[in-house]
Amino acid sequence: MARDWRDTDRQAGLLFRRLGLGLAVISCLVALFLWRTDNPRLTRVRAAITDAASPALEFTSAPLRGATEMFENFGQYRRVREQNRELRRDVERLTAWREVARQLEQENARLRALNNVRLVSKPSFVTAEVIADSGGPYAQTSVVNVGARNGVRDGDAAIDGSGLVGRLVGAGETTSRVMHITDYDSRVPVMVRPSGRSAIMVGDNTDTPVLSFLNSFEGVSPGDHVVTSGDGGVYPSGLPVGRIVELGDRVGKIRPSAEFDRLEFVRILRYRPPPGPEEEGAIISRRVAQPEDDVQDIAAESDREQADVLID
Repeated sequence: MARDWRDTDRQAGLLFRRLGLGLAVISCLVALFLWRTDNPRLTRVRAAITDAASPALEFTSAPLRGATEMFENFGQYRRVREQNRELRRDVERLTAWREVARQLEQENARLRALNNVRLVSKPSFVTAEVIADSGGPYAQTSVVNVGARNGVRDGDAAIDGSGLVGRLVGAGETTSRVMHITDYDSRVPVMVRPSGRSAIMVGDNTDTPVLSFLNSFEGVSPGDHVVTSGDGGVYPSGLPVGRIVELGDRVGKIRPSAEFDRLEFVRILRYRPPPGPEEEGAIISRRVAQPEDDVQDIAAESDREQADVLID
């Protein structure tokens, strides 16, 4: 008897579940039909249903929004905590490096004082805007809006944010002309790193000037950096020039670091090379001149003594 009741309950539960599933499917189909059908009456019905259900939706969505915000805030809190730990570790490392830098700076200052080291002063500069370009195949030059009033003069080097552009070849009062390192008349003493080989970069009106007069090809390979050597006193030493892209028979090709296609602003370096040592001939002539002067003084004194004797 008990088994019959359990079978009846099971069948009734199964029937109710089927009915509920069927009603849910029918409700979904009806809702889909109501929401997808373009009918003014159905539109008003949808609006009325939405207005009636909106308070309930807002009431039920508020806890969900709160829970979502809580989980998001918890995730942000964890990320902020991890970032805080990383920043603390970075601060500790930087503090240690700062102490090391201070000690090295003090040690460097003491060594300079002991050795009486005199460092070469860094050149000052003035920023200029490129206002005109030669635009011709036979001249690679630009005109900038600075001149003698700004303290520049012929021969001053011009650089951009990447490397050497050229040098001034005509400085007026308010404007100047810059000859690019790619110009046919450009000659730049350079040094190849890391080999330290000296050479001359010769412009040929192309995008890749020629690396000429290289004293040795040993240790030189494509990709090496090229910088100014400072020979001649026109360019400061160490200015980036470019990279070697090709090596041939005693010559090479250099890809300049300066961006000539997007040249808008340049820095004019007001570089004044330190005075060099006196020439050997001048020192010798000065040393020789002093004994001759002494001989002349002695001769003049003897003449005066002879004149005094004759007068007496």
